[in-house]
Amino acid sequence: MTPAPADSIRPFRLDVPQSDLDDLHRRLDRTRRPDALPGTGWAYGVPADYLDELLHHWRHGYDWRAAEARLNEWPQFTTTIDGSTVHFAHVRSPEPNATPLIVTHGWPGSIVEFLDVVGPLADPAAHGGDPADAFHVVVPSIPGFGLSGPPADTGWEAGRVADAWAELMRRLGYERFGAQGGDWGAAISRELGRAHPERVTGVHLNLLPGAHQATEPTPEELDALGAEERERTLLSWRRWSEWSREGTGYAVLQSTRPQTLAYALTDSPAGQLAWIVEKFWEWTDSERWPEEAVDRDRMLTNVMLYWLTGTAGSAARIYYERAHATGRAARPAEPSTVPTALALFPAEPQIPLRHKAERTENLVRWTEFDRGGHFAAMEEPDLLVADVRAFFRQLRQKGLA
Repeated sequence: MTPAPADSIRPFRLDVPQSDLDDLHRRLDRTRRPDALPGTGWAYGVPADYLDELLHHWRHGYDWRAAEARLNEWPQFTTTIDGSTVHFAHVRSPEPNATPLIVTHGWPGSIVEFLDVVGPLADPAAHGGDPADAFHVVVPSIPGFGLSGPPADTGWEAGRVADAWAELMRRLGYERFGAQGGDWGAAISRELGRAHPERVTGVHLNLLPGAHQATEPTPEELDALGAEERERTLLSWRRWSEWSREGTGYAVLQSTRPQTLAYALTDSPAGQLAWIVEKFWEWTDSERWPEEAVDRDRMLTNVMLYWLTGTAGSAARIYYERAHATGRAARPAEPSTVPTALALFPAEPQIPLRHKAERTENLVRWTEFDRGGHFAAMEEPDLLVADVRAFFRQLRQKGLA
């Protein structure tokens, strides 16, 4: 048999063995629960009574096969880039002049984040939109995450992933394309535009790393700003200060000892669930429970992609790679020349500042919403889709896309 060429694209269909689901159910039945202090809410972490109820639903109410069928509605593929497997969905629009668009998830997300946005982006006419706003949508799994599986070597930080995305789009025949992302997807999308400006028509972000107020602003800094930006700077600092004090333990651990963490999360579905669901509560536009912002079964499907693939540890490594980067990845990022849009959702832990964003981005669109959080594509898919459409429409009208 003739071996497949190194850059071949192979069809993929999600088909989890029943034995893997049976193993999960046995582990859920044998969950060993820790003690918990009464009346502490989320202050010490995920409340025990909430997690117990969620574990019961995962074991007895959640339907993986329905979720699997939903994911398999997307045409999916794998290919090998830079020595690592890259899994991706490729949903071509029925509109022949559609704009190619690559959308990238973050941590603790996955391609599941985009289940409600890909259809409206690819086929706007079928969802009450203008056919001229159509996209050919590519949805990859970051190496180390989910269906891409663990990479074979170190060094898979945002810049290396961005280069892999540029190669993926080349293999799909897209010489010019747009990019969209939040969380790590934002870092990757921004780097994709910065490193490949001749190919990227526009970058749409729902988070901009580094554009928040990370230190207490001085009187001189505040005096140089208008009243509205001054208030936003103070809010950004207060939000960042609180988050740095109370919400960064996960990042410190994943930046320093991802392998140690991996043993716990890969062996315990309850541990994997708690590690992820805490962030769905903390980072979404919700008060008491994350399900106020994100569908419960959709959240569990996201957790399943980590559990079934055993990629809790390999996904965490992207934090380690950033913290220990050398060479190009360690140098301060040069300003991007690619037209960039920023969509701001109020529950996002990092509040970006326009005067900082304009120092590093070719910012052509800035949209503030009154609801939504970190997982914008899951929380407010209609708002995100409308903003992505409007941004690339704006670029087309100027002859830039």
